[in-house]
Order: sequence, then C-alpha cells, then structure tokens
Amino acid sequence: KYQKTCRHKSQYDPLLTFLLFLSSLSPAQLVCCVRTVKTTTFFEEHLTEDNQEYMRKTMAEEYRRQTAEKLNPLKDEPWERHEWTEGSRRVGLVAVKLGMAPVWTKTGERHVVTMLQVQDCHVLKCLSKEEHDGRTAALVVGGKNVSPFQRSEQSMDMFRTAGVPPKQKVSVFGVSDNALIKPGTPLYAAHFRPGQYVDITAKSIGKGFQGVMKRWGFKGQPATHGQTKTHRRPGASGPGGDPAKVFKGKKMPGQMGNVYVTAYGLKVWRVNTKHNVLYVNGSVPGHRNCVLKVRDTKLPTRKSSLLNPPFPTFFTEDECDLEEDLYDENLFVHTEPSTESV
Repeated sequence: KYQKTCRHKSQYDPLLTFLLFLSSLSPAQLVCCVRTVKTTTFFEEHLTEDNQEYMRKTMAEEYRRQTAEKLNPLKDEPWERHEWTEGSRRVGLVAVKLGMAPVWTKTGERHVVTMLQVQDCHVLKCLSKEEHDGRTAALVVGGKNVSPFQRSEQSMDMFRTAGVPPKQKVSVFGVSDNALIKPGTPLYAAHFRPGQYVDITAKSIGKGFQGVMKRWGFKGQPATHGQTKTHRRPGASGPGGDPAKVFKGKKMPGQMGNVYVTAYGLKVWRVNTKHNVLYVNGSVPGHRNCVLKVRDTKLPTRKSSLLNPPFPTFFTEDECDLEEDLYDENLFVHTEPSTESV
C-alpha cells in the first residue's frame, strides 16, 4: 500500500521500519515510547543516506548561488580606505568558543587561555548615524553559517543583499566614520594582533534558580548552636520599620546566569591565521561552542597597546605573506629550543 502511494523507495523505508517497530511492542511499551531528535538538521532525521547526501549538495549549491558574483556587492568598486588615527574605532568579530588551554611565558609563568575561532565572519550591512543611534555609524557583522530554514524570511533579505550565506549570530558594532567596511567583506582572526587587549561579550551559562550562597557567595549561618533549617538562609532581608521596605538590588535568591556578560581587557597571546583562532588570556563568558562578540577594548589603560592595527581590517591581498602563527613577544614557543646552544 505504501509502495503505491510513495514515488521513491526512500520515502517509505523509515515509515515501514517504524510501523514494524510499533507492532513488535507491547501496549505498556507504546505508552513510554518517546520521540528523540538526535540531530540538529531536520533533513537528517527521517531520510536515507542517499537523500541526506542529496540535501547536503542542494544546500551547498544554494550557498554558492547566494555568494555568486552577480549577488556579491564586492564586484563593484571598493570603498576608500583611510589611515588609522588616534581615537579611531574599528569593527569587531563574531567568534565561536572552542575551549581552554595552558600557555607559558619565557620567564616560566603559566597562563590559561581561551581559544576563539572566527568562522565565516562577514560584514552584512552598513548603518549610518541616523539609522544607528544618531552619534556614530555602525556595521552589522554575522558569523557561523547556518541553514536558511533557521532564519526568517525578513532576515534572509539582508544576507542576499550582502551575498553571503545565512549566519547564526548577527551583531552590531559601532565604528568611526573612517573605519567603514563594504558589506560582503570577510573578516579574519588577523584583525587582532598579539599583545593587544580585547573585550568579549557573550551570554553566561544559565544556572537556574539558586540561593544566596551560590549566587552571591554568602557565608551562611552556623551549622550548630541552636540553628534549625537556617544553615543556607540569607538572614535578615532589609531595614527595620523606618524604611519599611526592602531596597531594590538587594542580594536575594533568584535566577542565576543566562545574561549577557562582558569580560574587559583580555590580552591576545597568539593568533593562528590558518585556522582563524585567537588565544585570549583567561576565561570568557559562555559555554563551549557558544557564539560571542570580540572587539577592541574600551579600557583607557589598555588602549595604549593598540598602535597602528590593521585598519579598517585585515585584507588578505595586502598581507599575503603573513605567518601561520603570530605570537606575543613574551610567549614561549614550544617549537623553539628552550636553551641556547653554546
């Protein structure tokens, strides 16, 4: 019956398999049968391997069609490039958090770094002062390609205009007038250089509803000496009868995490130009594989390290002979000998 209604064998193979599986189960087992999605891509769930391969090729052709020369704005004349001046504000990057690893300096100090990979980062749109906030211009940047079915039709117009595939993360970076970049321009990890400092913004890991000891680091109350069910309680929650209220901002139990947090002044120890990986000092907000924003630091004491960076960004045609790995001058490189030969 299913062979007559279906045009291709791959359309009824999973259905017949599922029906045979249900017929072999008892009524008690059918009640506990729960559907589980094992993949994030919808077409890999109920199709055979041949149809899955066909869908992947179709998606790749769609990406190539969107990035064709007739849709890419880079086919026109390039925009004028300006020189970096004191007070210039560059665009940032959208990167993916890979994990953490240790590094050592030449003096033997150990530091922990977070690896951030810049995946398919492109400039999507240029916003004027009136379109942004009335004070500065801005650039819309997207990173990490995703399926078009994960984006709305309204957002797809912006990607088609820029001539790039749909992006998972879209961020807005305020820039100065001399740092505007043409939409469709790719951004690389070489946009930052070792020795400079960056600010990283991401959504922190959600912890759910937590008490004051975990959320705010309260000491708690004594474990003995007459205490009853108040070991992890906060204690008094506010003033007496004069205000007769609890002030706003009082540290109390509540939802912990799952908010955007910015880590300021993190040093870039190493840049891998081949795989577009940044090695940033310390820990950054967010879980592994999360998408975050990386931009030049705004701390006044750290801006002095930003002297003549790639402006407005790194272009491969300008520095085609760039080394695969760029290291900070104080970082120890394991490929070099640890002691000098006499």
